[in-house]
Amino acid sequence: MRVLVVGGGGREHALIWKLAQSRFVEKIYCAPGNAGIAQLAECVAIAETDIRNLASFVEKVGVDFTIVGPESALSEGIVDYFNSRKLNIFGPTKAAAQIESSKIFAKEFMKEYRIPTASYLSFDNPEDAIAFLEDHQLPLVIKADGLAAGKGAVVAENMEEAKDAVRKMMIERAWGEAGRRIIIEEFMPGREVSILAFTDGKTVVPMPAATDYKRAFDNSEGPNTGGMGTIAPNPNITEEILQRASEEVIRPVVDGLRQKGHPFKGVLYAGLMIQNENFKVLEFNCRFGDPETQAVLPLLDSDLMEIILHIHHERLDEADIRWKNDLSAVCVILASGGYPKRYKKGFPIEGLESVNDPNTMVFHAGTTTVGDRIVTDGGRVLGVTAWDTGLEKARNRAYSSVKKISFEKSFYRSDIAQRFLGKK
Repeated sequence: MRVLVVGGGGREHALIWKLAQSRFVEKIYCAPGNAGIAQLAECVAIAETDIRNLASFVEKVGVDFTIVGPESALSEGIVDYFNSRKLNIFGPTKAAAQIESSKIFAKEFMKEYRIPTASYLSFDNPEDAIAFLEDHQLPLVIKADGLAAGKGAVVAENMEEAKDAVRKMMIERAWGEAGRRIIIEEFMPGREVSILAFTDGKTVVPMPAATDYKRAFDNSEGPNTGGMGTIAPNPNITEEILQRASEEVIRPVVDGLRQKGHPFKGVLYAGLMIQNENFKVLEFNCRFGDPETQAVLPLLDSDLMEIILHIHHERLDEADIRWKNDLSAVCVILASGGYPKRYKKGFPIEGLESVNDPNTMVFHAGTTTVGDRIVTDGGRVLGVTAWDTGLEKARNRAYSSVKKISFEKSFYRSDIAQRFLGKK
């Protein structure tokens, strides 16, 4: 079958890499794609949110199935539009995607369905938000209501930081309409974990628990990013905790959305904060995580396209989903200097051809080609993922390959997976 993957980041490269191994897939297109994806798929110059032109392309070339990577397209209703034109597509509807596209919707939903989360208040104007901050003890977490590419949450340790976050979101509109409304919630101590699950709107099948490294610099310092690395599985998350999270968090969302007339089909992602084996929800995402996908998919021993087809036909309970339980995976992000703030593009990337480890994959995120050279074209440029028997071996493999790659002003975190190995 012919498949179109919508998006152009590391997550989409990982999806395409896995789909290319499927016995069901003969041809892959990607819109818009990147330099690495172009080695596996035919890239099409259509923006991920240009829904009408994407649908027209699908009809023109006879694409059998479309798989959506980014939340932006889902939140704008790509699934609804494709369904209206009777085109096969993987992902939740616009109404179901609100679980990610509106933090306020998600909080109200969790309250209604008694899903554990931090206490919060929502605000429509900055004056009220700042007055609230001045009357409460810090730290507090300030979040934009809408989509902000993983950067719309600030853990404010002091009043200056807190007020600055409100100003940037609500007055300066650093993330556009996403910051028109905000929530302020209690700070939750503990360890963060990402749990992704396949669902067809009825059945829920969790993937191995992952951990994402959000902050830009070592020791979790610096501003929030879209993610500077990830590991899977998280060695501290037992099968019991994983199943509890699936039953107490993921399933109530799936059941609740179905009851509201918005069945969720696709991948549902819960970001949890765990303390003493108790957990609360930080956020939900309505799609594969980035960079979690780059660490989770190498562990999948089953055919990804076959799973997606089972979800599409609402027969996930019949799917054969197997994992390589003896392996661990580590992904390290190479980013442009200045990210997640201002950075320059167009720097040639050296050393890609020297990464030839069969247990390592370099997933491209912000790359493009100029002539015959691959150059930087985004904040997060590459995700180097390695897998092996044990976290330490996987980590060593990943960093061995990272050190072979270079571009001007590049940086990466050197502490991915470190704390799980008892290292400082």
